[in-house]
Amino acid sequence: MKTKLTLAMEATLYAYCREAGAFAVEEVTMPDDAGIVDTLSYQELADKSIEWRCYELKVTKSDFHSKAKLSFVGHYNYFVLPLKLYQEVADEIPAHIGVLIYRPFDPEMLATATEAPTTPGYLTVTRPPRRQDLQVPESELTTRFIASQAREVGKAKQMATGLKQYSTEHLYQELKKRHQHYDVYDPDANFYDQFIDDTQSAAVTALQSEVDALNLERHELQDQLKERRP
Repeated sequence: MKTKLTLAMEATLYAYCREAGAFAVEEVTMPDDAGIVDTLSYQELADKSIEWRCYELKVTKSDFHSKAKLSFVGHYNYFVLPLKLYQEVADEIPAHIGVLIYRPFDPEMLATATEAPTTPGYLTVTRPPRRQDLQVPESELTTRFIASQAREVGKAKQMATGLKQYSTEHLYQELKKRHQHYDVYDPDANFYDQFIDDTQSAAVTALQSEVDALNLERHELQDQLKERRP
């Protein structure tokens, strides 16, 4: 399971990539046993060339020292770290690897903000990366990038179906945990009906925009690839 901090960093990095004009997707499996990239971004430059960036997110020192393969296969590659962890491992980071530092927004400042931020924190470039040649064929990156986007669209659509995402056994277990709230004679306190209504309406409302955005990105990427083919 991902920690709350990891999820916050992922959301902030995704917004960071989008603001830079790049498409991004999480957990992309690389070919030739090159591991899994935590976040991979794709961006078409003014000269029509493609730039690939890989991001590895680490939240603890043990996570940083994990034996899991680091998939720094892009033109530019980064560690994304909380400030405290960066201070502990800065000397261990290779010179060609960039570093983005994650900082959460100050709760006191948020309380006085006129507009709520769209991300839980922000990123700053502490160390810029050095460009390298791609470590895997670009065609493989493209194929796996599109496949990962399709996976995320599928997950979002599955969530948007509300109760259909639950198996009968799972639904029974969830309702059994809340059986003390069930009152067949009081519709306002009938947790079963509330559970159905809330799950269906909240899931569809919250995730429909994400489904639309992911589908749009996927179509735009496919159009760009068609234009580049001879």
